[in-house]
Amino acid sequence: MSEQFEKNLEQYAELIVRVGLNLRAGQKLIIRVPIEGAPLARLVAASAYRAGACLVDVLYSDEHLTLIRYENAPRDSFAEFPAYRSKALAEYAGQGEAMLAIVGEDPDLLKDQDPALIAIAQKTAMTHAREYLDYITTNRNNWLVVAMPIPSWAAKVFPGLSADEQMQKLWEAIFKVTRIGQGDPVALWKEHLRQLTARSTLLNEKHYAALKYRAPGTDLTIGLPEKHLWAGGQELAANGITFVANMPTEEVFTMPHKDRVDGVIRATLPLSYGGTLIENFSLTFKEGKVVDFKAEKGQEVLQSLLDTDEGARRLGEVALVPQSSPVAQAKMMFFNTLFDENASSHLAFGKAYPFTMQGGDAMTEEQFAAEGGNNSLAHVDFMVGSEKMDIDGVMADGKVEPLIRGGEWVTPV
Repeated sequence: MSEQFEKNLEQYAELIVRVGLNLRAGQKLIIRVPIEGAPLARLVAASAYRAGACLVDVLYSDEHLTLIRYENAPRDSFAEFPAYRSKALAEYAGQGEAMLAIVGEDPDLLKDQDPALIAIAQKTAMTHAREYLDYITTNRNNWLVVAMPIPSWAAKVFPGLSADEQMQKLWEAIFKVTRIGQGDPVALWKEHLRQLTARSTLLNEKHYAALKYRAPGTDLTIGLPEKHLWAGGQELAANGITFVANMPTEEVFTMPHKDRVDGVIRATLPLSYGGTLIENFSLTFKEGKVVDFKAEKGQEVLQSLLDTDEGARRLGEVALVPQSSPVAQAKMMFFNTLFDENASSHLAFGKAYPFTMQGGDAMTEEQFAAEGGNNSLAHVDFMVGSEKMDIDGVMADGKVEPLIRGGEWVTPV
């Protein structure tokens, strides 16, 4: 690797620790990472120890072993799960420790496998992860998701290049959209986070009762709970640390009312889920619930996602992203939700984040649901925005204001 690449990788590790996690002296850090990411994990660990971490623990994954399981394991064994991993994650999160997920996966890994087995394995994993995810979705601790290339993913994004060129190009794209190699990335991120906070503040002051979406194949109204809160950029964890949950992040987001979504919406980018791609799909909502759906590819996998539980057919997140975002301007499909959701306004099936409702963190599930919040094992983002998308904000008195036109914010911040 070149000297510049090594410098960029070191900046990436520093950005992860100093801005994303905002790690504090005395904290433990647990890292989940593909086995190919060992060099990055080591740089992050070194940065974390310099920041005063008392322990860095790493859990490696290997997608080849995942595929081997689907090809060779007994067909009745896919409800088995290594529970010790989810227990360890829940223990760390419950104690307020720092959590880092470095993701990189082949979006087509399981494209030839039985969708029924994928559904069983996915639901099993979500069930075991519930305690950990409850901590994450209530911001008990500072946590972060970032990405790194692996060969299979890079080959999907840049199929016409050599293996080395594929990895190089994907690293370059990741560095660019995370503001690495463009000066002082920490300073650039502080200004970016200021803008996202200002946008969230503006939307909270507006306090819209609903959002109306219009685009080719889309005519949808999303009601918002009375106590909804917009968030974006940084979050304050219960452990007192301000952190950035995703890098890149270009969104401001809140929760929809689980019973007040009506109309049709067409996805504008494929959804990578369970090692398969769901492509060219649309959904029809009535009183908050998906009542019809169609996909040109991945129909069975989409069905299994929607059938995860009762809440999976309802929405848990509405996020707005301008087409001027660096990810959108990259003019490429990443086939990875962490990136593609930051190129496009998006929605999420399933669980709503309690912190996007006033007092939500202190509510029981029943109280949360009564206020319009959705509960589910699932939380899966899918992309709906484009340069042809118009979104209006609807006030409680019925007054309609233009919010986004042609995929861009109407009002600057």
